Amino acid sequence: MPSSTFGFAALLDAYFRSRFSAAGLVQATVPLDGGATTMQCWRFPPGASEELPVLVLLHGFGPPATWQWRRQVGPLSRRFRLVVPDLLFFGGSRTSAAAVGSECSEARQAEAVAKLIGAVVAPSAGRVSVVGTSYGGFVAYHVARLLGAEAVERVVIASSDLLKGDADDRALLARGGAERVEDLMLPRTPDRMRRLMELAYHRPRRFTPAFVLRDLVQYLYSENIEEKKELIKAISLGNKDKFQLTPLPQQVLVLWGEHDQIFPIEKAFQVTRQLGANVRLEILKNTGHMPHEEDTKKFNEALLNFLLPAPTSSL
Repeated sequence: MPSSTFGFAALLDAYFRSRFSAAGLVQATVPLDGGATTMQCWRFPPGASEELPVLVLLHGFGPPATWQWRRQVGPLSRRFRLVVPDLLFFGGSRTSAAAVGSECSEARQAEAVAKLIGAVVAPSAGRVSVVGTSYGGFVAYHVARLLGAEAVERVVIASSDLLKGDADDRALLARGGAERVEDLMLPRTPDRMRRLMELAYHRPRRFTPAFVLRDLVQYLYSENIEEKKELIKAISLGNKDKFQLTPLPQQVLVLWGEHDQIFPIEKAFQVTRQLGANVRLEILKNTGHMPHEEDTKKFNEALLNFLLPAPTSSL
């Protein structure tokens, strides 16, 4: 994050971080790969009840985890031991080129998340569940496939087109009025920031002053820009030489906003069919690409209903 502690965005950042603290989470910096990789995360505190299952939340492409999961950590922390990392090159998470090779695809991100889980979650904790939204859904899929059903119990893929290809990118660029995906997803001007918000939300704010948008751009999109461009270029989805979407052995919930303009709703049905028999789809009405923000109540209810086991009958 930029060092400035003034401005609208900095105040929001402090408030969002306070919500994580209020949920009982503590910030941790975890060295991996012999120190070549550093993952920053918010996690359950030492001494948290081992009766609670572990849940990992993976954010989408854009602001760090505190901005994207602020509406979930309070309700979820009462039922789970949470691990909420910043993915590599977001927030405080970093890695050297040697640690990941020549590229940092979503599969490489998943390797780092898997190592983080191994570092902060005791083997006695049992299986974890993983929730990912948008780009974080790409990573969640790879985490589930990498660790397998013996380590990952349930998976939630939210607003995440695991079948994304070149044609989808071209359609997105047409909707966003941009020439390259990185121009759309890494806004550098207030106008670009406004357009991204219009695509991300079904009901964006009617008017956000340009100075507020400029502050958000400076605060959220001024660090690791070149690395983030490489993340976009390294996405293996759609490259059939690198990636084949196969069914997962875990129980999977696909969550999608009815009016998603980043990944349109028809892709939700395609992804669900491709993921196999253990998958169910839930569409959240009157929401766009950010249902976890636009209808927090229904999004959180969907997570809890899927992730928590049904009560055992006493009869």
